Amino acid sequence: MVSYDHHLEHAAGLSTGTRACYCRFARLLIAQCFGGRPLDWTALTAESLTEFVRQAAAALKPSSSRSPVTAVSVVRGFLAHVRASVPQTEVPPVGLVADNRRPTPYIYTDQEIRALVDAARKLGSTDSLRPHTHATIIGLLAASGLRAGEITRLRLEDVRLEVEPPHLRVLDTKFHKSRLVPLHPSTATALRAYATQRSRLGYDGLCDRFFVSERPGEIRYQSIRRTFVSLIRRLGLGAGKQHLRLHDLRHTFAVRRLLAWYREGADVRARLPELSVYLGHLKPEDTYWYLSAVPELLGIAAQRFERFADVGGLP
Repeated sequence: MVSYDHHLEHAAGLSTGTRACYCRFARLLIAQCFGGRPLDWTALTAESLTEFVRQAAAALKPSSSRSPVTAVSVVRGFLAHVRASVPQTEVPPVGLVADNRRPTPYIYTDQEIRALVDAARKLGSTDSLRPHTHATIIGLLAASGLRAGEITRLRLEDVRLEVEPPHLRVLDTKFHKSRLVPLHPSTATALRAYATQRSRLGYDGLCDRFFVSERPGEIRYQSIRRTFVSLIRRLGLGAGKQHLRLHDLRHTFAVRRLLAWYREGADVRARLPELSVYLGHLKPEDTYWYLSAVPELLGIAAQRFERFADVGGLP
């Protein structure tokens, strides 16, 4: 299992938490399929693996509609790793269980984002750091498209607000990628205000992270997510609609940038690689997904194609 964890870190570029989850899943596979018997990888069949996946998928990500598909991916990756040492090991096919479509992202309106930030500011008194922390994090997620985990890992020296242009250093993130993220002046102003509050309330010097909790120490993703969900429910957002997620703030940023380019008449496909780098995507194809995932984007793209065809752009 040590070699598998090493593979997940250095070859797959997964975070510590994701690696731990994958290793737990691999141990569950071993325990369920072999019990206390010697490991005979050649004895595993597609049928036995299918049954395992259907029974144990919830152990990986219970709230995800894609958990069985994700489970197959984990099983395939683990057994492919085993096959490097035991060539007779059978690796199940990609379509071992039916795939569920990737969920359509929820795009927050300006009013909804403002309501979330305002509600976060009311989580405590002005002498409490918690409301400042959560309001600033929600605003930064919406304004920068960062992943929530990237925000929790920002260190003080990574938040460069006194240089021109102000920017963030996002280091060794998903797939071991690093990037610089330029900030809008209003976003930089909000981060300076948070730093001032953090200092005023006596949290400087207690932790090297930019965003801190009141424990004190670094703020955890689980805390951000729980607070966000409680704010969503308190405001009644998404009632009768799809499940709203923290990660949808990242989707909202990407879609808004694409919409702005379309409305400016920019060559969106030529500029997509820029957005891909900004978001920290591994490949531009991950960004292209937004073109078909959001109806408004698809509609604008169709309108531009019609205009292109009307002026004789097609042979």
